[in-house]
Amino acid sequence: MSDQVGFSRRSAGEGRPARVLGLPSGEPSFPPVAKWEPRYRAGVIAWDLVAVFVGVVGIGGYVQHRAYPDGPWIGLVGLTTFAVIVGSIMVNRAWNTAALGQGAEEFRRLGRAFVAAAVLLALGGLLFDIGWMRPWVFVVVPATALLVIPTRYVQRQVLHGKRREGRCLLPVLAAGNVEGCRDLINRTRGSAHLGWRVDAVCTADGLGDEYTEIDGVPVVGRLSDLATHVRRGGYRIVAVTPDQHWTPKRLQQLAWGLEGSGADMVVAPVLMEVAGPRLHVDGVLGMPLLRVSAPSFTGARRVVKDVVDKVGAFALLALLSPLMVAVAVAIAVDTRGPVFYKQRRVGKDGREFTIVKFRTMVTNAHQMVAGLTERNEGHGLLFKMRKDPRVTRVGAVLRRYSIDELPQLFNVLAGPMSLVGPRPPLPEETAKYAPDVRRRLLVKPGLTGLWQVSGRSDLPWEEAVRLDLRYVEDWSLALDCVILWKTFRAVFSGAGAY
Repeated sequence: MSDQVGFSRRSAGEGRPARVLGLPSGEPSFPPVAKWEPRYRAGVIAWDLVAVFVGVVGIGGYVQHRAYPDGPWIGLVGLTTFAVIVGSIMVNRAWNTAALGQGAEEFRRLGRAFVAAAVLLALGGLLFDIGWMRPWVFVVVPATALLVIPTRYVQRQVLHGKRREGRCLLPVLAAGNVEGCRDLINRTRGSAHLGWRVDAVCTADGLGDEYTEIDGVPVVGRLSDLATHVRRGGYRIVAVTPDQHWTPKRLQQLAWGLEGSGADMVVAPVLMEVAGPRLHVDGVLGMPLLRVSAPSFTGARRVVKDVVDKVGAFALLALLSPLMVAVAVAIAVDTRGPVFYKQRRVGKDGREFTIVKFRTMVTNAHQMVAGLTERNEGHGLLFKMRKDPRVTRVGAVLRRYSIDELPQLFNVLAGPMSLVGPRPPLPEETAKYAPDVRRRLLVKPGLTGLWQVSGRSDLPWEEAVRLDLRYVEDWSLALDCVILWKTFRAVFSGAGAY
């Protein structure tokens, strides 16, 4: 395809001007960094500093006065704590542009920063025998974290809202085979909040599935001329998808060719669902090698997860007990039958256990399935109906807001389940699992999980499986926190529940 290809595309969130890709080699058509990026980062830093200041001066001053009214001057202690927290945020790269607004990594870095700050202050207190540092370590620093994290979340939601409107997006040039580029295009369109927009494609022969485009995105040239197109188009990200064209030598040459262009080169690994803390780049024998560590199913983090599960389940049961009593009464008044519904499910390592839920259907619901098979709207191995005649009046409300799931907190407290994990499957489902799908059973099933916060019953079976496997592969405490937070939003909206 000729280099003189005209098409319309947006700069990074600043309208959609039409232009022609015919500029001299090496001259970008617009600045690689869009105006909104430094503004957003500056806003994040400013609000973080305000939140830390309020936490240190407001909360710290109150705590110091209450615990040690005759203690040292608050200004010196507050200044030291402020400097330690801000320094820890900087060292942990929690203000790095690449992490802002992106998944759990932003909050993981923030968490590490505040833990490190608390540890440093505690060590200082021990070293200099300062007993009055304890409230600053155990109260002020955690309280300050509880101020910073929500402000970050609010700013992220504002950014995501703009991205769903087509603003504040990074222009991407996809490079690879047609299927790989199409998959990337569809994923970015379905997840606009992540900030990518595929504006152009390069393929091995310069052709798409419709000659000049792939799913409406223009094919601007061949892979062999990729670096030239990047410089002429001013793309921020070059997403390299699998293709037999890509050899180690060609990828190296592409990386060299992109130097100075302002574009980030992103290479999709063969292990598409492995990411986060399991991926490491090591230099071995003078070669950069991508090392994939085994998923962690034991160790200190799992102990922490178990403790959080038990404490969290107990606290939620205590808090929600009045609601659960009211629900039990409503079910008993609405229809005849037991209040609770018990069913065998499969947990970690294939061990079966009995799950407990509030009953939302008539008592003979299982016997009615055969007559409703033709109306099944579920995907894969799941039976689902939007207007299921077996669901009671009270049951419809309970399902919409997932209140029927609350008794599973007893399962979490007893041990077979976790607050966060894959969906607990039926024994007949697991009997039909392919070997790769059986990896869902490597961890405890959860009361909530990635599939619940990503569409619930509206998700196709294949996508629900993919999300569960992604959780198994990439589990982390930060990811659990993000899922729990998103669960509250999904429950209150009632989207995808039936």
